[in-house]
Amino acid sequence: MSGLRNCRTFLRGIVRCDRKEHFASSLGRRHKLSSSATTSNNSQQNAFIREAKLLQRAGAASLNTTEYDYFRDEISRRLVDRLDDIRRESGFPLALDIGSGSGHIHRAICEEESFEGVGGIGGVRKLVQMDFCEASLMRDVNAKRDVPGGERCDTYRLTANEEEELPFPDGTFDLVMSSVALHQINDLPKLFKEVKRVLKDDGCFLFAMVGGSTLPELRSSMVLAEMERDGGVSPHVGPFVDVSDVGSLLVAAGFQLPTIDVDTVNLGFSDAFLLMEHLQRMGEGNASSGRKDRVGINTFLATASIYQDLFPLDTDDEHRGDTSYEDSDVHASVQIVYAIGWTPHKSQQKPLGRGSATHKIGEDIVVTSSRNISTNENV
Repeated sequence: MSGLRNCRTFLRGIVRCDRKEHFASSLGRRHKLSSSATTSNNSQQNAFIREAKLLQRAGAASLNTTEYDYFRDEISRRLVDRLDDIRRESGFPLALDIGSGSGHIHRAICEEESFEGVGGIGGVRKLVQMDFCEASLMRDVNAKRDVPGGERCDTYRLTANEEEELPFPDGTFDLVMSSVALHQINDLPKLFKEVKRVLKDDGCFLFAMVGGSTLPELRSSMVLAEMERDGGVSPHVGPFVDVSDVGSLLVAAGFQLPTIDVDTVNLGFSDAFLLMEHLQRMGEGNASSGRKDRVGINTFLATASIYQDLFPLDTDDEHRGDTSYEDSDVHASVQIVYAIGWTPHKSQQKPLGRGSATHKIGEDIVVTSSRNISTNENV
């Protein structure tokens, strides 16, 4: 019965979302949408429809609940924890959060003081939160939700489109961060160059983004269901950037010393309907430009059935004893790519010039030391 209730709840949400997006698309043919969304003509040439994404994010914010913040909050904490591994005497006094949503990174920064005792984690004392969806950006402000430890890091909220030129002068910030917000940007090379422009010399760009191996279970189930019921397939998940391309994007934008690592987050749900409901209420619905206008109920039912058969949660092995999976029957995996890059500075390590080697590969090199090494024969 719980699966049937999840199905009905999810399908009601799909109908409401489709009506809103249909109204917005018809309105957009007569009038321009706000400057925070691209035009309908441009969206046809892009991987994602920004107008649809704006509506999805605004719809999620209208729920006025923190129940579905669990994923972005967790990834933001893991991202902010990486600031503790960077030793800077003054920390990062001024930072920018791109695609901030309701303030996930700000809450993570304010959880603890910096090692120097000034500012939040990483020595961040002022954070500019920027997002193209004003409803999402101002959700907690309008609800008058306080941030624990908010006195450690002041913040300012700005509504602006990440796909346009960033509204800041050159060399403004010590740190630019982004948590699970870059995966639906159409022009990442342009954004990365803009980030480099607004960073100071030896500035840090630290972000976490959804990788290409995300939700393969849902993707496979939707493909099989559509082939069976409709005789063809359409995009439902992604496309996402492959981890092998992230380093190339950083280097092409002019960043130095890029470092990338990958994490896979496993989630448990009672069924595929609950998974899709959570995605919708997170504002992470399908916004691919090649998507179908409507997906039939029979296709969703087939997807849930295939998902249940092919991707059951094996609680006997990996998740044995984990109480968070007690009511879960299926699993979903999300690949998170963490990356860091630095704007050039003379203090950074640089490779030696070509032809500067003094030894050939394979030669034995003896390193002598002037230190006196004492030994204890009794040891």
